[in-house]
Amino acid sequence: MAERAQYEELIRQFSAFGAVKRELGRILPSDCPAGSAAVLTLLGRHGDMRMSRLAELLAVDMSVTSRHVAHLAERGWIDRSPDPADKRSRIVHLTPAGLACLDTLSERTAQLLADRLSDWSDEEVAQLTRLMTRLRASFDDSRVGVPPRLPPPALELEPITRTPAST
Repeated sequence: MAERAQYEELIRQFSAFGAVKRELGRILPSDCPAGSAAVLTLLGRHGDMRMSRLAELLAVDMSVTSRHVAHLAERGWIDRSPDPADKRSRIVHLTPAGLACLDTLSERTAQLLADRLSDWSDEEVAQLTRLMTRLRASFDDSRVGVPPRLPPPALELEPITRTPAST
């Protein structure tokens, strides 16, 4: 098992990764914020799905998912249709315009990564991909229900002493 100092350095690197995410966000078209891009990406990867499944994959509340879906539908990038198995539910799917937008997003992202990682070897990029995949799997929904192992509190609280109330 890694030493505590290694985990602390990992925490610092996670915080620094925010800069990478911000730069990736800057290449998005102005009418496609990060949440919308995530919806397009998930639909491209997993295909048509119910709104509830999309919310689950995004790990956000259904109301947030609904806002993202409405934004994308207004632009004609996705369609919503009744679920034949449950008319109360909606199935979300990419339109041809949505596929074109997703292609543009993928091209921009791949180009940015190619530019920033141009001095990395193919093996280093592959290793990063493997490690990030493994890290994500360690936090996957399949582990929900497994309580995290938290360290004991670092500080002990002093006992509270009470004095009898005077009458």
